[in-house]
Amino acid sequence: MMPLHKCKDFYCKVFTEDTDFQGVVYHANYLKYFERARSEFLHFHQLSQVTSHENNGAYVVKDLTLNFYFPAKLENNLVVKSEIQLASKARMEFTQEIWEQKNDIILCSGKVNVCYINTLTGKPRSFPDELLTLIGIS
Repeated sequence: MMPLHKCKDFYCKVFTEDTDFQGVVYHANYLKYFERARSEFLHFHQLSQVTSHENNGAYVVKDLTLNFYFPAKLENNLVVKSEIQLASKARMEFTQEIWEQKNDIILCSGKVNVCYINTLTGKPRSFPDELLTLIGIS
């Protein structure tokens, strides 16, 4: 399936704080790497999450699915690849993958559904117009 939008790759390195005593990344940290990549996508396109909060809006994860293939390890250089596969005014589905750069192998993949809510009511609302325009939804 052709993505609606391919996001800029996000690069990061595995530090001691990311790992257990054997130097293997904790499973929960893959979610952090995915989150950082999505946040960087917004930042890269000048879509401020602070401004969203000031306007009573927030991006929230509705659901996600992860698949683990190989462990990331201490001092690995990682690249997170993200694409928006499906989108409406109120939901976006990101497919994301974490790759180890040196050996060019996929470590983890996931599908993450993100919604936008009114922080005062907790109810869904439309994504900011700038984001909808960026991905071709109006």
